[in-house]
Amino acid sequence: MNFPRQVVQLLLCAGFVVPACSHAQVDPEKRQLFHLGYNQSLQGLGPVAAYAFYYLNIPDWPREGQTLRLAVAPVYLDSELAFREALGPQTHLAFGAAGGGFADGQSEVRGGKFIKEESYNGHGGEVSASVYHRFNPEAQIPLNAVLRLAGHYSDYQRSSLTAAGFTLPADTGTLRTRAGLRFGGREPLLTPNAALELSAWYEGDFRSNGGRYGLAGDRVTEAQSHLFWGRALFAYKMPEREDYFSVSFTGGTSLNADRLSGYKLGAALPMSAEFPLSLPGYYFQEITARQFGLMGGLYTLPLDARKRWSVTGFAATAVVDYVGGMSQPGDWHSGVGGGLGYAAADKVWEVTLGYAYGVDAIRTGGRGAHTIGFVAQYDLEARRTRKKAPEPEVGPEKSRGLERLFRGIFGR
Repeated sequence: MNFPRQVVQLLLCAGFVVPACSHAQVDPEKRQLFHLGYNQSLQGLGPVAAYAFYYLNIPDWPREGQTLRLAVAPVYLDSELAFREALGPQTHLAFGAAGGGFADGQSEVRGGKFIKEESYNGHGGEVSASVYHRFNPEAQIPLNAVLRLAGHYSDYQRSSLTAAGFTLPADTGTLRTRAGLRFGGREPLLTPNAALELSAWYEGDFRSNGGRYGLAGDRVTEAQSHLFWGRALFAYKMPEREDYFSVSFTGGTSLNADRLSGYKLGAALPMSAEFPLSLPGYYFQEITARQFGLMGGLYTLPLDARKRWSVTGFAATAVVDYVGGMSQPGDWHSGVGGGLGYAAADKVWEVTLGYAYGVDAIRTGGRGAHTIGFVAQYDLEARRTRKKAPEPEVGPEKSRGLERLFRGIFGR
């Protein structure tokens, strides 16, 4: 079994949550997935915390030896055409294009407050070229490398609430580089049958226009910034009982990180990015960090014999070093929560409604924040497979998903 690329985690919805797209290899499986997610704060007003996207991957299309990947959100599109083994055995070449509205905007959250007067919209587009290489084609668990070069352009615009005295960052072109090694990987499913990942990454942004902006030039966009991070992840669904658990650790540091390029932590939106930095109970991207360490996990327990209803508990904790100008009292942030889930008998779709509490989130009157939300998934290819070959009414779910998605490491 293979673990091709960790696919596109496009996130944008009726609003302003933006996609993060990067891949570690070319996906050999046909995929059609719909994902929805939403968080609503019960205290204060935060940035829109939602995603809605359709993911399509078609191997051997438009021609044999090529793979088309497409991710579509309401006002954003990400695409890539890969030429398998174009540069030699196990070395693939791909060209991508992405762009749309609101992807490059900034929602200023500082000290637990969403400051709309210092927030603004940003629209952008990107073209890219990527090289993917697998080092161990005969191994059960793959080791993949990615090298990517992208040209990105950002156009910043005021929202209806941006303060008149607030100067926007200069529109800018960015040369973006990424390099990474990934051992294993994860499917793009809410509860993949199995996942194992150890990965390390570098990303550099080189802007054509840096400089000061904001209120009397009180903040800056750096001419270049560099991010270094890694992730360790393990997830498993027990074949008979279908209990599901996952644990992960993600840590990163940076050079010259600013408000736009720093690490953003917050909310509980598992498909909102390739590397979602979730903090249950917090606003979306509430914490902007120069460096961080984040540990999280969840456990899902079926409630009935047919495994349709389930209950989930989850938690995360992080220690952070803030980007300049974004600091607040305390370096530790933790959140906990739980949810009630329901899945169709054929496992084609599933939805979980949940509640989360941000233990250390700053709100009016002190610490502690409450949110409610949901996540949902629909797998169109699983539905078609079900029609062709019905499975037993009760039994282990087959592994379906991406390999920005990957196959289960415990068998095909």
